[in-house]
Amino acid sequence: MDDGKVILEKTRFYLTLRRLCEELIENYGNFDNTCIIGLQPRGVALASRIVDYLKKEVKDCQFKYGKLDITFYRDDYRIREKPLSASPTEIDFIVENKKVLLVDDVLYTGRSVQAALTALQHYGRPEVVELLTLVDRRFNRHLPILANYVGVTVDSVDDAYVRVDWDEGTLANRIMLFPKRTE
Repeated sequence: MDDGKVILEKTRFYLTLRRLCEELIENYGNFDNTCIIGLQPRGVALASRIVDYLKKEVKDCQFKYGKLDITFYRDDYRIREKPLSASPTEIDFIVENKKVLLVDDVLYTGRSVQAALTALQHYGRPEVVELLTLVDRRFNRHLPILANYVGVTVDSVDDAYVRVDWDEGTLANRIMLFPKRTE
């Protein structure tokens, strides 16, 4: 599946990640009373890199970091042809009255974020929830959900597919746009 168009390569990805982190630092300060939660599985790859960057750049970071699986909170998990496999949820704190930053790689229809908001209720009632996404496919939303922090915006037709290829190192190898999903 190499017939896609590269929309963000390694160098630009690093700059985009850095810009997102600097925006977070500007808005959250030392991240007091804050939780960063990556959505399993692909949002965790991005969230982990953001957490690593913030720990290096912000003295006395106060945030908690967790990983949230939303598999069985999705509105389509019963109607899939193949069984879904869940990833572990790793949240050992409550979010009651905290600022929560949800992190996912691609914002498409908004259904994953809706599922995450539902799943998050099991951990308390946050003061505020914000969303960070690496790729916003803004013309494909099924639900009225907007990201507070966006790496790159992609305008594409409905059956196009955006894929983030992660390197084993610290950065994304590339972000690709394919005319149609074939997986």
